[in-house]
Amino acid sequence: MNESTRHLTAVHAAWAAYADATRRQIVRVEEVSANVSTNRVYRLFLDDGSTLISKVSSYGSYFLFVEDHDRLSRCARLLDGSRFGGMLADVWLRDGRIFTWYEQNMWAVFYDDVPRREALPRVLSAAQTANLGREMAEFHLACTDIAPSIPAGSKTIKSDAIHLLDLLESPFAPRNFELPPESIGVLWRHTHRFLERLIEVGYDEWPKIPVLVDWNLGNFSVATGSDGTFRLFSRWDYDWFRIEPRLLDFYFLSRASSRTGDRTQFTYGPHTLVEPTFLGFLRAYREVFPMSAEEVLFLPDVYRFFILNYVVREGARFFRPDFCATFRNEAVHTYLPALDALDVSPLMHT
Repeated sequence: MNESTRHLTAVHAAWAAYADATRRQIVRVEEVSANVSTNRVYRLFLDDGSTLISKVSSYGSYFLFVEDHDRLSRCARLLDGSRFGGMLADVWLRDGRIFTWYEQNMWAVFYDDVPRREALPRVLSAAQTANLGREMAEFHLACTDIAPSIPAGSKTIKSDAIHLLDLLESPFAPRNFELPPESIGVLWRHTHRFLERLIEVGYDEWPKIPVLVDWNLGNFSVATGSDGTFRLFSRWDYDWFRIEPRLLDFYFLSRASSRTGDRTQFTYGPHTLVEPTFLGFLRAYREVFPMSAEEVLFLPDVYRFFILNYVVREGARFFRPDFCATFRNEAVHTYLPALDALDVSPLMHT
């Protein structure tokens, strides 16, 4: 059985396990995956004319998958009392708890098919960049308000980095990461530096809120008003959801705000953090939700964590094999050296 067949079989098995299957039947399945990760996402068309979304995953841990979706469900419900009510796709429940289907190495979940409005253009104008900055600040403020009602996660960026450091110190690291020893040394140095930075900034004391991390322009829609400004309307795709400092959202927001815009060719570089367009985003954000200088200077470390954790540590399980090999090689030879050479002084002028 090939991978596509396995995933589709899982979708139907999950629906059969959900009690609602006795009343409604799937009449069509449409894949809407981004085709970058090992996850598969489908839109299900039911015989009563309604639709829903199913994600099928074998990435990481099923138990962390359940934990993340429990937190996501709580977040969506708690936001209902704010201007962001209905923005997040609700996770489907059964008997008051999130419903998941699980079969050893594969699992699935159902979401509401959230309505979508306009997509932002691939390259934003200065006014649109500032507008997005204000909107994200408002969203982070709402998430800060509800954060005390959401349990912390089992893993943190600190625990992930400590785990990666252990993996890199293993004599089998070159084989496990399919990289030569000198490349493993580069990764170890950056992981060690990231953990030092967490101590320097007092990471343990920073407020932790729900963050969605991956703010590609294809992951959310906006509603444009009569005056031409827009508001965040709906968001989907929660692969990298966490309960962490709000700063984790900013690397992908810098990509969305960059002068080259959101790209369909996936590559990751730190230069977007110091481009004038992102600095404009940051100024607009800080007018609504102030940030300390220490927080701003941590943004390059957010990029460092993204490369070390999602590209290097988790890459083989999350990205398609061809993407993983390319990204890991670029992490050592392109991304992290570019971070070492990055002039971060523009960040201090926002």
